[in-house]
Amino acid sequence: MDVWRRILVSLCLLIGIAPLLAASRPQIVCYGDSITAGHGLNAGQAYPDALQRDLDQRGYSYQVSNMGTSGATTKDAVVNVGAVIKAHPAVVIVEFGGNDGLRGLPLEQTRKNLDAVLMALDGAHIKVLLAGITLPPNYGQDYIGAFDQVFRDMAAKHRTAFVPMIYKDLVKVPGTIQEDGIHPTAKGSEIIAETLLPALKPLLHK
Repeated sequence: MDVWRRILVSLCLLIGIAPLLAASRPQIVCYGDSITAGHGLNAGQAYPDALQRDLDQRGYSYQVSNMGTSGATTKDAVVNVGAVIKAHPAVVIVEFGGNDGLRGLPLEQTRKNLDAVLMALDGAHIKVLLAGITLPPNYGQDYIGAFDQVFRDMAAKHRTAFVPMIYKDLVKVPGTIQEDGIHPTAKGSEIIAETLLPALKPLLHK
């Protein structure tokens, strides 16, 4: 009986300590729109979930948090960045702008908003990985080129880690985009996480 009692006590301690261990790990916040939120996917299939698994497998002790909101624009990113800062993350992956572009919003507005988000994170001494996105061909070469340049300019200005196009490794892979032609599938989300890793790892410690 004493042996079983010790086992039960040990199990209870482990169950109680596990959340504390998770909470003590430095946090990576994935801050973005529906691509981050996992629009159209089941729980555990968004790219932040895949990123958590990839980091765990590689021995990085970080807690990945999903702060994505479907439909969010860079204006929403400015409004809500304070909540991200209050979470005291070690790193923030910023993934906004796609909805701005799809809605044809003025690029200077997108630029101004991204600049404000990155300045806020800089001011809080939080490391940043800026994740860029591009637009479908029907938006025209000139608009797409100017849109893509916004991300390059912001990464250069703020000297952030940068992935210019988070879809770059999945666009030609079957089964990676949902039927809406915009959002990644579970398979696509796994590829996004792998695409981000080379730029993210220099910001982390084992």
